[in-house]
Amino acid sequence: MQYIDEYRNKELANRLIEKISSLTSKEMFFMEVCGGHTWAIQKFGIPSLLPEKIKLLSGPGCPVCVTSKKFIDQAVAYSRLNDVIITTYGDLIRVPGSTSSLNEEKSNGADIRIVYSILEALQIAKDNPSKKIVFLGIGFETTAPGSAAGIINAAKEKVTNFFLFSSHKIMPPALAALIDEGVTINGYIAPGHVSTITGSHIYDDIPEKYGVGCVVSGFEPVDILQSIYMLVKQVYDNKFKVEIQYKRVVKPEGNVKAQKIMNEVFSFRDDWWRGFGILKNSGLGVNERYHDFDAERMIPVDVEETIEEKGCICGEILKGLKTPGQCKLFATVCTSATPVGACMVSHEGACNAYYRFNK
Repeated sequence: MQYIDEYRNKELANRLIEKISSLTSKEMFFMEVCGGHTWAIQKFGIPSLLPEKIKLLSGPGCPVCVTSKKFIDQAVAYSRLNDVIITTYGDLIRVPGSTSSLNEEKSNGADIRIVYSILEALQIAKDNPSKKIVFLGIGFETTAPGSAAGIINAAKEKVTNFFLFSSHKIMPPALAALIDEGVTINGYIAPGHVSTITGSHIYDDIPEKYGVGCVVSGFEPVDILQSIYMLVKQVYDNKFKVEIQYKRVVKPEGNVKAQKIMNEVFSFRDDWWRGFGILKNSGLGVNERYHDFDAERMIPVDVEETIEEKGCICGEILKGLKTPGQCKLFATVCTSATPVGACMVSHEGACNAYYRFNK
């Protein structure tokens, strides 16, 4: 297949649904761990096409959603410093902190700028040599190489007023933690964008250690249905492995150049995930070689005590234990216009996707 309409072909989709149904004799729980998949699954109504015994769970695939409130509070604290300019991707600006958000601080006069690339943030640093430019780095292995490249460029160009505040995370520890905590999962719909960078080998431990299959999936309806069929067949055959459905983009070895850039700048560290708490070696911090560009080390700031939202079940949704519709705040107090929790803010959040397509 070469064109987008082929990946939305009704006949192909129906044939896949028939194959899935023919192999489904018991309940199977498959979790997607990519916000793009969550969005696509709800947009295209994939759950309504499947046998009732197949349950799709939304996992911790939204980087904004798993980011700690403390990170937001510290970003807000940075924004209140007179000599700091905050640069960030747009989906982070509306995430509620304990008592404020970046959007509120911006409306109160803080210099907070939405950028589309870390290189844009680096240019802002060059244009404002008397200011400290802090780039808020969030995301998994997909966006981490870009942040690393920005730091490498800043070092080469001797831009000394540029800093990264990293909340970058890696996916495998969260996948393992879900199974270790007893969440019923028969297979993972593995993230396509992350796997483009990492390759498929990062999931090898999941089938080997836990007997749970992983299929790296694309984002169109036929992609997702084919990935579900591949997982159903693994369960049916009782043979669990890592497979790539998204072969037009993802290779087993991944993007070696991007991996090299990421490894040059970052080192693993323990990190906090919403719904999970601290996961060992799940975060990426700026290493010693580039510590001059680490906002946490170079820009001390007082941060207010973190206060979590009452009634929000975002953490349980991220673990696949509950759905957005089971939250008392969903579509009442918490809407896309007035989000209470992070899962409603980002377009990749389960609550946002459910609200738009399934409320």
